[in-house]
Amino acid sequence: MLSEQSVPVVRATLPAVGAAIGDITELFYRKLFDAHPELLRDLFNRGNQASGEQQRALAGSIAGFAGLLLERPDVRPDAMLSRIAHKHASLGITSDQYKIVHRHLFAAIAEVLGDAVTPEVAAAWDEVYWLMANALIAIEARLYQEADAAEGDVWHRMEVVERREETPDAVSFVLRPADGRPARPFRPGQYVSVRSELPDGSRQIRQYSLSAAPGRPDWRITVKRVQGDGQPEGEVSSWLHARVRAGDLLTVSMPFGDLELADGDGPLLLASAGIGVTPMLAMLDHLAATGSARPVTAVHADRTPADHAHRKEQRDLIRALPDARLHLWYEEPGDQAPQASTGRADIGALDLPAGLTAYLCGPVPFMRAVRGDLLRRGVPAEAIHYEVFGPDLWLGQQ
Repeated sequence: MLSEQSVPVVRATLPAVGAAIGDITELFYRKLFDAHPELLRDLFNRGNQASGEQQRALAGSIAGFAGLLLERPDVRPDAMLSRIAHKHASLGITSDQYKIVHRHLFAAIAEVLGDAVTPEVAAAWDEVYWLMANALIAIEARLYQEADAAEGDVWHRMEVVERREETPDAVSFVLRPADGRPARPFRPGQYVSVRSELPDGSRQIRQYSLSAAPGRPDWRITVKRVQGDGQPEGEVSSWLHARVRAGDLLTVSMPFGDLELADGDGPLLLASAGIGVTPMLAMLDHLAATGSARPVTAVHADRTPADHAHRKEQRDLIRALPDARLHLWYEEPGDQAPQASTGRADIGALDLPAGLTAYLCGPVPFMRAVRGDLLRRGVPAEAIHYEVFGPDLWLGQQ
């Protein structure tokens, strides 16, 4: 928790820091990359930097963490910290990098806020930073220990043993360790990072959910090509679609991610939109493989049936479970899905059992709407779990 002397200082300055946090994070990244261009080339997502999403995510996490320290001083925000730590571990972040971030972040704070950053203010926000950083370092150390990996040493080579076109914009890759050993175990819902060596010499990293159950000799990821809608084309997804074939080798991390299917026999809601179906497939596959009799309500929303990756597989897995239902919504169902509803998913219209645990994955507006519907229906917030592809712009806003 914050020290007694820092609480009133952070409380008094949080509105000013919060109002300027966007400028602070933008300047911070500029300073960081000027001093360490290799971080932008080989670690940070250049697309998210260009769109501003990474800056907004960092701003949200800092402001959200500081606010929680003030509002709930006796409770550490473990959900927020765990999500960030898993992402950091999947990137191979090391504890010494927090010192680099600290130096450039506080230089940006001083430059943006000027004379308002008195020694007292600097000391209080330094405490906020290191409370958050040291908590993350501790969680990440535990994740590395659980993975039996040295700090940051999460990468290994995997061979693509199968490539399959799932939709015009989604392709799946079956991966097998290049050293001949079985693939590492993971928990349904987790993801891996893929480090791609691009034509300009950069090594960009992206995360992809494991889209089949654990316990097999191979892994599977499904990659949607990012394109259009006014956004920059996804350089890694486009490279994987255009270049990677069976027999190629990829550099892949160990599995991480805190969206994990919990053990038990209680009812489940698996709600997804678009490529967010991938962690739900791993959960459904695991339930079917283990003979689970848990009640399952699966919800999926997509633009059209043709855009629904693993559509047949999802339906087959639902049929393989003794107490499972699938509800589909398409913006344009057409003749391929006469049983599907038209428009956006409406959780409020479903008959949901009491005591359910919900897992959500898809665009943030979709998850925000589903989560709101569930909360209004009395589902406790702690029973609702989610995964975001890319920077988590939801941190600190729930």
